[in-house]
Amino acid sequence: MSDNATGTKKNDAGSSIVRRIFIAVILGFIVGIGCLALRVQLGESSQTWSILYSLLFVDVTSAEGTTGVGLFYIAGQLFMHALQVAIVPLVLTSLSLAICGLTDPKRLSNIAMKTIITFLCFYAVTAVLAATIAYSVKMAGGFTVTLPNGQATELATLDAYNPLATILGIVPPNMLSAFSSNNQILAVCFVAIVLGICMSRMGGKVQPLKDVLENVNGIIDTCLTFVINHCAPSAIFCMIVRGLALYGIEYVRPTLVWMATTMLGCIGLLFIIYPVGIVLATRLSPLPFIRKTGKIALFGAATQSSAATLPLNMKTCMEELGCPEEVTSFVMPTGMTVHMNGTSAMQIIAVTFIATAAGVDITPGMLVVAALISISCAFGTPPVPAAGTTLVYVVMLGLGLDAPPCLTCYSLVLAMNYLPGMAVMPMNVVGDAATNVIVSFREGVLDKEMYMGRTK
Repeated sequence: MSDNATGTKKNDAGSSIVRRIFIAVILGFIVGIGCLALRVQLGESSQTWSILYSLLFVDVTSAEGTTGVGLFYIAGQLFMHALQVAIVPLVLTSLSLAICGLTDPKRLSNIAMKTIITFLCFYAVTAVLAATIAYSVKMAGGFTVTLPNGQATELATLDAYNPLATILGIVPPNMLSAFSSNNQILAVCFVAIVLGICMSRMGGKVQPLKDVLENVNGIIDTCLTFVINHCAPSAIFCMIVRGLALYGIEYVRPTLVWMATTMLGCIGLLFIIYPVGIVLATRLSPLPFIRKTGKIALFGAATQSSAATLPLNMKTCMEELGCPEEVTSFVMPTGMTVHMNGTSAMQIIAVTFIATAAGVDITPGMLVVAALISISCAFGTPPVPAAGTTLVYVVMLGLGLDAPPCLTCYSLVLAMNYLPGMAVMPMNVVGDAATNVIVSFREGVLDKEMYMGRTK
């Protein structure tokens, strides 16, 4: 099969899952509101509603669910468990392989070091600004949900803690214990980073281990692709119907606020972070960069794929922005793999929405932890459908957000991420181009006349 045919097949598959999830969301809202109206009409104490509740919605792990069926609850939980079971091996393999490839001694040069530093600077600034935006919307009440009194006991709660205690959890006292729980993601990230660096320094000696990790990563990718493509629509339908039937339509407004915040926030950051970064690092006007990368941003938004945008991105950098091939050939593929600012910003905003809507008072200290986890996740995000959105769950687990209302909000994030994703991807691909310009300038090889739009 040709590359074009393969690409077309992948795009068709991506469009198909988007359509099916969209249909599932619409049907979920229709059926969920219908169930809510039925509950209000019949009354929660009526025999008809009790039978329907026991058959479809009851939590079978609770005391009241010992004699129930809870079909929708079981479907949603099985889907979430299928995502959870892949989290630790996914983070371990993808992040360690990314670090191993990035810190290969044969490629580690001035260009590589400047690229890494620029990536990290963009990550840090993006995380701070995204957290500020999310916290501001949260304080303004944009993410707040007023749940019925009967559901107050299901809200997530977090014990008071000193955010500095998180530092102690980064280095695990026992490596196997860190892998045994999804709540120790920072420890897993630490082990993955150390493993990746050690593998890179040992060279060919660890090729068998690298092959094993790559194969495990491929297995996880295949499993997640299957789960998302074949199970996500029906599971999301069940979770939305159950959420609306039990909690009402209180989640609709904050979900729309989350979508708007993510889209406007990412678009705003796109026009602030990279132009300002170019000005500070090169003293060049950012206007040519904004003008010439517009098509990259639009292409990335349309395809929602860093890989699909890479050829256009590299062509624009070399033929219009004045970046030499030797710099571009390193920065752009590396950035496609590990530089995902938009994904990090989306995850920070999403987890703030999820926590607040579930009744958790997320604090600045918790946002710092969320930022660290989101950057680690974005750094090693694998090329699977909806990977960035799927890994929002990793950030949730890092903060202990696993109560039923949290899962309801997460299902909405997973289902409604298509439009926000159109604003997320331009941040990823344009960020790679900005890094390329900065590194080329700092290396003294940027063609300034071409960058400014003038010919020699």
